[in-house]
Amino acid sequence: MLKNLKRALESKNITVKAYASILGISEKSANNKIAERTAFTYPEARITRIDVLPEYDMDYLFTSDKDKDN
Repeated sequence: MLKNLKRALESKNITVKAYASILGISEKSANNKIAERTAFTYPEARITRIDVLPEYDMDYLFTSDKDKDN
């Protein structure tokens, strides 16, 4: 899961539904991308970084939690 992305969206009170609308995808697709079931496209990542969450670094937002010890 991309926990940093999820937290960043929550910190700005952006719902997954609203985020999906910004990206032009369904809410289910956005959830799948955040959960890392499917990959983000470069344009989606760019929109996220530049238009939605400009105060965050791209590497921070899209760092996977899959390989981290919990």
